[in-house]
Amino acid sequence: MEKRIKVGIIGTGGIARAHVSAYRKLPFVDIVAVADVIPGKARQFAEANGLTEAAAFDSHTELLAYDLDAVSICTPNASHHRTSIDSLRAGKQVLLEKPMSVTLEEAVEMTQAARETGNMLSIGFQPRYDPNMKRLQEIVQSGRLGKVYYVETGGGRRRGMPGGTFIRKDLAGAGAMADIGCYSLDLALNALGYPRPLTVSAFTSNHFGTNPLYHPEADRFEVEDFGVAMVRFENDVVLQFKISWAMHMDSLGATLFLGTDAGLKVTPAGTGPWSGVWDGSIGSMTVYHDAFGGHTETRVPLIEHSLNLFDEKVRDFAEAVRDGRPAPIPGEQILIQQAIIDGVLRSAEQRREVSVELPQ
Repeated sequence: MEKRIKVGIIGTGGIARAHVSAYRKLPFVDIVAVADVIPGKARQFAEANGLTEAAAFDSHTELLAYDLDAVSICTPNASHHRTSIDSLRAGKQVLLEKPMSVTLEEAVEMTQAARETGNMLSIGFQPRYDPNMKRLQEIVQSGRLGKVYYVETGGGRRRGMPGGTFIRKDLAGAGAMADIGCYSLDLALNALGYPRPLTVSAFTSNHFGTNPLYHPEADRFEVEDFGVAMVRFENDVVLQFKISWAMHMDSLGATLFLGTDAGLKVTPAGTGPWSGVWDGSIGSMTVYHDAFGGHTETRVPLIEHSLNLFDEKVRDFAEAVRDGRPAPIPGEQILIQQAIIDGVLRSAEQRREVSVELPQ
């Protein structure tokens, strides 16, 4: 008989509905509890999503005392730290929505809690489940490009600014750099094997979010809507990282990997004012090679698929819980990009290059 796992949902915002939908497609998963800090909201969410038999709580600590194997944490960024640590110490396996945390210190403590308890902390980066992401990683790490010395990643939406909890410093910690920038960082860093960053020099602004002509909550807009950074790594690689929620431009360009033997250009899938950044599937990959005898441009054939990447993320986590496998996307890895985002915010505030300090 197949082992069943019991799952709880912490936080009942829009992303929680996607988790419920994905878990329901797995025959070995039971969603048995829901929690939200707003009194009564968990019960309303459970009833609205057909979870009439699930227990409903007004705090995550009450939920964690329930008989559970795992939790999905779908709360605002500011509560990721406390909720994750409490869940790990309560013996639960954790799937945490991105970004990992608000500060680097929080991410370090979360990673240490996972290591000390032996429980799983997996971070929700669904683009990893595009099979072309693995193909990209294989091209970069195979040596086909030679030594990769420069990477450019990011991109920008022409119009794509969220509101609510996303624009509050106390709840989100950061704006576009963390919200959609974390996907672009994961694309590049995963392909490179997550090298160790040394320094960051960055600039951020929020010209659009704070202007009532462009945002209906301009008077409450506290985070950055644009940022650019140069990151230096220990293996003599530099990365230019750029992101925007809104801009007077059609695109900030493709993701580029420049190597001594060849270059690779990667474009995201999707069209329209909310596209143009890496937060979904790969649209195209092209390898460039110029030599004395001429030049070549080779389009890498993409793997056709009809996968729902979000569902794949949740499935992989649930199967890892069931089978006792390690975290599919471990917090120890994402800690590195959290250090970069932390460096971006510090550098932009101080208007100078800053060092990135990571624990061994």
